[in-house]
Amino acid sequence: MESLSLIYVVPALYLCFLLWKLLDQKRDQEGYILDYQCHKPTQDRMLGTEFCGKIIKRTENLGLDEYKFLLKAIVSSGIGEQTYAPRNIFEGREASPTIHDGISEMEDFFDDSIVKLLARSKISPSEIDILVVNVSMFSSLPSLSARIINRYKLRHDVKVYNLTGMGCSASLISLDIVQNIFKSQRNKLALLVASESLSPNWYPGNSKSMILANCLFRSGGCAILLTNKRSLKNKAILKLKCLVRTHHGARDESFGCCIQKEDEQGRRGIFLGKTLPKAATRAFVDNLRVISPKILPTRELFRFLLVSLLEKLKTISCYSKSCSGGGTISTKKSPLNFKTGVDHFCLHTGGKSVIDGVGMSLDLSEYDLEPARMTLHRFGNTSASSLWYVLGYMEAKKRLKKGDRIFMISFGAGFKCNSCLWEVMKDLGNGYGNVWDDCVHDYPPETLVNPFMEMYGWVNQVEDVNNVELPDFLK
Repeated sequence: MESLSLIYVVPALYLCFLLWKLLDQKRDQEGYILDYQCHKPTQDRMLGTEFCGKIIKRTENLGLDEYKFLLKAIVSSGIGEQTYAPRNIFEGREASPTIHDGISEMEDFFDDSIVKLLARSKISPSEIDILVVNVSMFSSLPSLSARIINRYKLRHDVKVYNLTGMGCSASLISLDIVQNIFKSQRNKLALLVASESLSPNWYPGNSKSMILANCLFRSGGCAILLTNKRSLKNKAILKLKCLVRTHHGARDESFGCCIQKEDEQGRRGIFLGKTLPKAATRAFVDNLRVISPKILPTRELFRFLLVSLLEKLKTISCYSKSCSGGGTISTKKSPLNFKTGVDHFCLHTGGKSVIDGVGMSLDLSEYDLEPARMTLHRFGNTSASSLWYVLGYMEAKKRLKKGDRIFMISFGAGFKCNSCLWEVMKDLGNGYGNVWDDCVHDYPPETLVNPFMEMYGWVNQVEDVNNVELPDFLK
């Protein structure tokens, strides 16, 4: 009888052991954010309205049409007067940058964000196991990751990934790299560094498709500390639930809508094509198709399936009965309600039209869009780091409570759309070092209208740029 019992008990215990081992291993694969630090450049790098006018005036090759185009673009961009630019622009050398300009811009960011992050987290640089750096439009020798290792004396066996050319969605690509490492290696600390170097990438030409980038991109960056150490779980602020990457690079139209190239005169810049909104929409829809089942409750997916089925049956019935109108019938789908599975929306600040488009697609309220709009107004489009400024705004406003779920969406050249879902591990907003601390009480302002039109609206009345009296501050 005892031997018979052993026949059942031993396999049962072994099965329980395997199940426990599987669950224990899965817990060690989970990715957490311990802390993050966005970069705020110094006040002497702030772009005011008058100075922006002076930059445009001293830019060669611009004619009256380009002046009017720039005015319209800046006024409708959603960007305010407190964004930041590289030092070489303030020194009047934007058209002739040096390698040192790009390196010094990045080192200013490193010495601000990385230093503050490690000090606040009480983490020694020697404890970092993984370093991922993404800066799309600047590559130095040695690499920027090597400069970080040398500057802060990281270990000789640190695992390093240096990404370039990934565009505005690069921080989620870096995050995906870290998460994949966490799935195979236990007890790791990762430092993720996301920024963009604008110093060597000012476009000095007059192509409207390329000067637009000068209006949108601003200096910024973010350093993020991640871990899968179970012992640090109680210190974590966010837990990664899932991440989905969509890449449409195989489509020529998507590939060529946002690309670095030279104009007809050989001047290098970022080309933003007219097909960009269409490419972004396609990538966005495909991304949502994959991530929706991962983040929305079953009841919402079932509701959407039922409504879609009813709409399809209604359409078939309407065609079979030759409905009035005789033409193609437009069927409007009931969109998924993402608010059933998401509490906060962290959107890429690619521009006012990008925020408006995503907001309309997901049926978001002005409250949901406020963090992205305010980030665009205060800091501009800081490329891959923009998502974390949006997150910082939510934290500074004390919106993030334990258990809340945050949906991040970013777009980038290629063309790419990447998204992920975070779970808030504890109430946030009572810390220090937030990039919004000194100005969050001023947001949202009464109006987001910038003074560019008031100061430069007279350009629209000018017929001959050579016969106009310039304001004193532009002389």
